[in-house]
Amino acid sequence: MTALRPADAELAGRFIRLTPFDEADIPALYEALCRPEVFAGGYGGGPAGLPSDASAYAAFARAYYLGGEHAMPWTVRLRGGAHDGRVVGATKLADFDLPNESAHIGWTAYDPGVWGSAVNPEAKLLLLGLAFDHGFGRVKIQADANNARSRAAIERLGAQLDGVLRRHKRRADGSWRDSAVYSVIIDDWPTVRAGLEGRLAAWHGRPVELRVGSGGTPSGLVAD
Repeated sequence: MTALRPADAELAGRFIRLTPFDEADIPALYEALCRPEVFAGGYGGGPAGLPSDASAYAAFARAYYLGGEHAMPWTVRLRGGAHDGRVVGATKLADFDLPNESAHIGWTAYDPGVWGSAVNPEAKLLLLGLAFDHGFGRVKIQADANNARSRAAIERLGAQLDGVLRRHKRRADGSWRDSAVYSVIIDDWPTVRAGLEGRLAAWHGRPVELRVGSGGTPSGLVAD
């Protein structure tokens, strides 16, 4: 089956909504993500990539979350509870290779107040489901090979390690990083989906509450 690019439309789960990225979201993303602890995980090229102010973050976000034919950027919002609608992150489904039925989930970061919550597993459940429902057979997820926290989070999703690309990408400080490349393929999807659904069921449908002023649990952070 040849893969098809999905339509740009909201995805809704029990705990979050993924809305197509809009520049109007940038001020809220700045508040949620422009923090040293977020960039420390590799987001935006690492600590040296932390924008100096709101204007610099806006320029960064416009470039980082470009859409178009081969990319679908999303803003992550909480659903339900006291913080319903609150922007808590961003991600992207991109690098569409339709003939080879492959795509890439990345460019992901979350407000530290939702690390370790239902947010990341549900975002991955929604995006993986969207990809596989549209004929994709392989979805890549990657991280800096040195980022043990992000690699653990990816592995907990059920993704399999394909290998490590040496000297793959420049960090914001000019150094070169190795990238640990993982994937979920269509054959894995029933097991991965069941695992993600099981993790979400453990929350018993309780809305995610933003832990304001809390560092959260870093296992929820996945940065490309």
